[in-house]
Amino acid sequence: MTADAAAPEAVTNTRVLKIAVPIVLSNVTIPILGAVDTGVVGQMGDAAPIGAVGLGAIILSAIFWIFGFLRMGTTGLTAQAQGQGDPAEVAAILTRVLLIALTAGSVIILLQMPIIWAAFQLAPASAEVETLARGYMAIRIWSAPAAIAVLGITGWLIAQERTRAVFVLQLWMNGVNVVLSIWFVLGLGWGVNGVAFATFLAEWGGLAMGLYLCRAAFRVPDWRNWSRVFDRLRLTRMARVNSDILIRSLLLETILLSFMFLAADFGDVTLAANQVLLQFLYITAYALDGFAFSAEAIVGQAVGARTVPTLRRAAILSSLWGLGASGLMGLGFWVFGPDIITLMAKSADVQGAAMEFLPWLIAAPMIALASFMFDGIFVGATRTADMRNMMVVSAVIYGLAAWVLVPVYGNHGLWAALLISFVARGATLAWRYPALERAVMT
Repeated sequence: MTADAAAPEAVTNTRVLKIAVPIVLSNVTIPILGAVDTGVVGQMGDAAPIGAVGLGAIILSAIFWIFGFLRMGTTGLTAQAQGQGDPAEVAAILTRVLLIALTAGSVIILLQMPIIWAAFQLAPASAEVETLARGYMAIRIWSAPAAIAVLGITGWLIAQERTRAVFVLQLWMNGVNVVLSIWFVLGLGWGVNGVAFATFLAEWGGLAMGLYLCRAAFRVPDWRNWSRVFDRLRLTRMARVNSDILIRSLLLETILLSFMFLAADFGDVTLAANQVLLQFLYITAYALDGFAFSAEAIVGQAVGARTVPTLRRAAILSSLWGLGASGLMGLGFWVFGPDIITLMAKSADVQGAAMEFLPWLIAAPMIALASFMFDGIFVGATRTADMRNMMVVSAVIYGLAAWVLVPVYGNHGLWAALLISFVARGATLAWRYPALERAVMT
């Protein structure tokens, strides 16, 4: 351990909030971008362009999301190197991330024809929508290296508690995207392809901005120390961490997808109501992400410095702020939930169904808190095998709960099963937490 790692910075409320607040603010821009893209193509006066942009964006987001492990894995590994006082490894991790993104994005571009074909086999659409969506994807898929690289850069910045830089990066990307979408579609009349070109340029522009924000790492030679960058032990550890997170994320996505598939059996009205209510869950995730990310950064640095008291204080303080945010969100959903539902759904039947199931979403922030916070703690500590294994347990518990509750209680049973999966994930990771502290001490 170096001298730099011997005296970790104190964990204070101010430090936690300096990390968390910019993340929450940057997350606010995400749904705004989707709303603008939908709005500008909606001005074309036809339903097909709206469906094409939505379908194309969902498919590509799902493909790029596969590499979401790069964000989380990079945060944990970089934070630990930071805590160890090892700036050379911090710089080398950035290089590895960029090389992985370049390679993965290039593979996606090379395989774009079979990828797009397979996507429409899984998600068929009308001939008009499919034609427009294919055009959208054929343009935007060329930004795959940039989109994946931005995920890794974001994790690298979070690990160093540079979340203001993350906010600047997201604001720049989404701002460029919004302005160009309006210009290309409404000004130049490029239609769906205009939205695709706007996103393509915004993602490459985002990579340029990300590299600028990381410029200090490129002023020293460590980033191109190829013997370190390609060190077998470090590469093996990075691969293990990222593969564990990938499996965990795929299982989580399976739970959410099965939730929607099961909801479809209850009819269009209930399916639409659940889609509206899922937006409340996404809001919860956007808000709690900030405090989970603060745990990732500070816990990772504490693990690197091998200081259990700092680790424990980071876990507790971040979670207490998360608890406060969860309480406020639950209260907000209770007071303003009916108005939000009325704003999002014009159908009286959908509104009525969503109101019936709203209590599950009022309770969701408090119920899901532990799962979000322990995710952040375990990512920072790179205890990713525990994350993977406990997600397997949680997925099994969700399946059993759905099998028992849905036939008896219908959609209420489905919501109960989903929230039970969050409880299971939080409880099982809490059970593994003492082992995390023991590993740091030894």
